[in-house]
Amino acid sequence: MIEPSGSDLAERARAIAPLIAREADEIERTRRLTPDVVDALIVNGLYRALLPQRLGGAEAPIEVFMHMLEEIAKADASTAWCLGQCSVCAMIAASLDPDTAREIFNTPPGILSWGAIAHEAHAVAGGYRVTARWDFASGSRQASWLGAHVRIIGADGAPRKNADGSPEVRTILFPVASATLHDVWQAIGLAGTGTDSYEVHNLFVPERFTAFRDVTSALRETGPLYRIGTGATFSLGFAAVSLGVARATLDAAIALARGKHQSLATSAMRDNAAVQGLIGRTEGDLRAARAYLYATAHAMWRDLCATGEFSAAHRSAVRLATTWTIHQSVRVVDTAYHMAGATAVFRSNPFERRFRDMHAIAQQIQARDSHYEDVGKSILAGGR
Repeated sequence: MIEPSGSDLAERARAIAPLIAREADEIERTRRLTPDVVDALIVNGLYRALLPQRLGGAEAPIEVFMHMLEEIAKADASTAWCLGQCSVCAMIAASLDPDTAREIFNTPPGILSWGAIAHEAHAVAGGYRVTARWDFASGSRQASWLGAHVRIIGADGAPRKNADGSPEVRTILFPVASATLHDVWQAIGLAGTGTDSYEVHNLFVPERFTAFRDVTSALRETGPLYRIGTGATFSLGFAAVSLGVARATLDAAIALARGKHQSLATSAMRDNAAVQGLIGRTEGDLRAARAYLYATAHAMWRDLCATGEFSAAHRSAVRLATTWTIHQSVRVVDTAYHMAGATAVFRSNPFERRFRDMHAIAQQIQARDSHYEDVGKSILAGGR
């Protein structure tokens, strides 16, 4: 395996993109990343983009991570989604003791996946015991470890509380062999992600395989990356995925317009003023969305490196930029799809799957309209 340095992750992603593009039909058909694609991601160190350097990871700056996902998404959205999911899950290593982190992430393939927050674990001597089922574990079919975010029930049978009175939530980690995976991901888009469900029965999880997720005081790593937290990093990564899908779809429409002669039309699409104007405006929309997203990430990272703080203002700025970028990417894909006409509906052409993938991305938590309400409330309260 090539040790990731961080700075060249996007170049490595670009180098393996043709392989991923060739495998995209098989990924869609089998609803799994193919072995060749997984091997390429592992060999090039891409799953280790956000692992601490002490573990041999890249601990990459956030913009490098985003650029890596954007390049992969141009080839296949499902691959980029799985890579983004598992890379962000690996950030939990910053809150584990080093020996435990090495056992999980430095034993091949060293891939962790997890699903939605749900259910409870009961505190017992030396750890926790849990019986539960979780959903939405993208990348679980490549993973060697699974995680789950659970509320903790104390030995007295009462829910444990944090100092502020909120429920104590821990992330528990366990080998994939300890769980049963359920093949449930029959979805309109992102079909190849294998975003399946998983369950465990009466599983004992030792204390050392648990951690507090996104709790700054629990961090064992001091790098700025881990102060961002997994929530905002998911948002930035998946917004970058949406940009990659939008770029590839618009590029396909441009290539089509250069050569297509529409039915009953007297001239080629490339000579049609309406098509020319539509491409120009859509190109401007996509470039603006990308510039806004990366400018927001850059400003946040600059401040974070200088102050060590991921502030409420940073969180709000990231939320606004990522949500808007995903929505803008949907518009770009829709425009390109409709521009292609009947050509776009055939699976053999590069529109139909990307259209479905983009609309699946837009249904995820990172694109909820309610995020605008949260940001607007902050602005009206005097924040930015």
